[in-house]
Amino acid sequence: MRRQRAKAATADVDLTPMLDVVFILLIFFIVTAVFLEERALALEPPPPPAPPEKMTPEPAIIVEIAEDGLVRVNGRAALISSVRANLERLRAETPNSAVIIQAHPKALNGDIIRVRDQIASAHIDRVNLILSDV
Repeated sequence: MRRQRAKAATADVDLTPMLDVVFILLIFFIVTAVFLEERALALEPPPPPAPPEKMTPEPAIIVEIAEDGLVRVNGRAALISSVRANLERLRAETPNSAVIIQAHPKALNGDIIRVRDQIASAHIDRVNLILSDV
């Protein structure tokens, strides 16, 4: 007697309930996304600027340092140690003036630093450094 093999039963999974859940979730996310408000940035241009008033440029104090170490404050020869006194006198006449250090490219760095220290000891904070060929 031979036994006949029973055919293996195939297992089928019903996907209908899973599709129902997916569609319900999709509808839920679509409905909740509709209620989100989008806020835009205000893109108004700034008002036009007022016409500039006639302004006079503030005078600047020029400290020149030559190649050989000669220092001039507004064209007057000065020692490096007397730069502070000259600057304080000139700042008393024009209190808002800036200081421009005009150094020759071959001037010694030590001279430039000593002049800058004299300017700092005079409590002047508006200082610019310019290299010149003169």
